[in-house]
Amino acid sequence: MDLIASTTLPGLKSSLDSTNVALDTLWVVVAAILVMFMQAGFAFLEMGFSRQKNAGAVVAKVLTNFAICAVVFWAVGFAFGFGRGGSILGYHGFALNTANEAIDFPGLSFSDVGISAKWWFEFVFCAVSLAVVWGTTLERIKFSVYVIYAVVFSAIIYPLIAHWLFSGGWLAASLGSQDFAGSTVVHLTGATGGLAVLLLLGPRRGKYGADGKPNVIPGHSMPFVGLATFILWFGWFGFNPGSTLSALSSVPGHPSNIRFADIVLVTNIAAACGVLGALATIWLRTRKPEIGMACNGAIAALVAITAPSGYVNPWAATIIGFVAGIIVVLGVLAIEKVLDDPVGALSAHGLAGIWGTLACGLFTDPTLATLNGVGQGGFVYTGSLHQLFAQFVAVSASFATVFALSFATFFAIKATIGLRVKPDEESYGLDMAEHGMWGYPEQFMPVPGYEYHQPAPPAGRPAPRPAPIGLGAEGAP
Repeated sequence: MDLIASTTLPGLKSSLDSTNVALDTLWVVVAAILVMFMQAGFAFLEMGFSRQKNAGAVVAKVLTNFAICAVVFWAVGFAFGFGRGGSILGYHGFALNTANEAIDFPGLSFSDVGISAKWWFEFVFCAVSLAVVWGTTLERIKFSVYVIYAVVFSAIIYPLIAHWLFSGGWLAASLGSQDFAGSTVVHLTGATGGLAVLLLLGPRRGKYGADGKPNVIPGHSMPFVGLATFILWFGWFGFNPGSTLSALSSVPGHPSNIRFADIVLVTNIAAACGVLGALATIWLRTRKPEIGMACNGAIAALVAITAPSGYVNPWAATIIGFVAGIIVVLGVLAIEKVLDDPVGALSAHGLAGIWGTLACGLFTDPTLATLNGVGQGGFVYTGSLHQLFAQFVAVSASFATVFALSFATFFAIKATIGLRVKPDEESYGLDMAEHGMWGYPEQFMPVPGYEYHQPAPPAGRPAPRPAPIGLGAEGAP
């Protein structure tokens, strides 16, 4: 009997270990697929907030940025961000060339999944951060700018901040700054890049009147914006829970509490409270439950809960989400007075990203801080401002670094090939000016050989105006 046990138990343990690794790997890959699907959410969001003449250009931008990011992050970005190196930057594992994953990628060694799955998960994070940048630039930026900045961002800018907070760099290792899934690394980084280009790019034509007051330039499809919000909300269940990089890890002393399920709950309750916070705030201002603000409330709350999702309990998530909903509404209304940010990215990803990162310093549960191995409990639990200070330094250092590098990149582009399309191209629309094809061709070009017959209106009703077949004034769709 002892002989049978001695020969079968090691084999059973090996089989269980292999099964656990397979389950963890499956979860990480699937979670990353959910995050990848967020690209569709960004596409619908930006198309919805664009006018019809610019909607198709969004598709080209999203596809191209995703493709460039994939290649560059595989070749160099992942090594700079997560490879073995110093406290500022990694420098091992370029193109995933490694003989020992645990040694060459120590910041990810807590997970038992293979390096390919880890790269896939971290890549889609980088791609999301890059997607955030461009919401501020809709309807007026050259396509070539996307290409150039995507290379710089994927190779250097994002990996630098990721190394500091995700991979044992100086902010996490020396200060204990917490960012579980990227309120700062992903969202504030993207929003900061968006701010840098926006300052150099300027507003859309007609956005501000002679008196300096902003004019409303509505997007062409609020249903697209609503669909985008649900896609992003859906994708966030890969974003935050997937950052465990494990399907099986549980809270110590509570083996039935699988960590990623707890993070699902925290993420969802925060998002719901963000919608309510935004609706309450905009209703108090306008007495209307404005659709766009409600959607931005959900997104801002999801951004805010991203950093603390692995550190806080559900009661704290309700506060974090509700406050984010308030912040995004007030932020959009204030920023619009001076900067033309069509999708509200500076508020939803920038201001909410700052709030979420700082919230760790207030609400982090000491038990979860110990479990994650980074930092300590927040002020509510400890009465100490130490963690809040660490979070403030993380926000400040990340913002300053990303802004400086991004502004320098965009300044160089503006001084050479230029950032902005010509005025007549902006009026005509980027779909044709930049890509040679309308996003909505039926609205702008007649079909050769086909005479369109407007159906007769019901009795007593005026005939509707025909859809435009050309573009002229700036006010055209």
